Amino acid sequence: MRQFPTICDYFVIASGASAPQIDAIADNIAVKLRQRGQRLFHKEGNAAARWILLDYGDVVAHVFYEETRRFYDLERLWGDAPRKRFREIRRKKKTTHGKKKRRA
Repeated sequence: MRQFPTICDYFVIASGASAPQIDAIADNIAVKLRQRGQRLFHKEGNAAARWILLDYGDVVAHVFYEETRRFYDLERLWGDAPRKRFREIRRKKKTTHGKKKRRA
């Protein structure tokens, strides 16, 4: 987004399916950037409001409920900006919680 007249260089747009997931995504972003010495200038919204914004100056992260993300459609609004998509990472579910099953 550097070639566009904006307030930041990058938007990070993510979505989740529940309030705890949205909170966890936003918290993880904040923790990882704090560990790298990045200062959070402003936080707005919350999972109950269906959206969280984290402003780091050059980078602004938006974390939405999936349907709220579709409604606001920031990707369309910034349609001329270059995009980088990341594949979704799904963790394997452990049904035995790490314990071996005993055979009778």
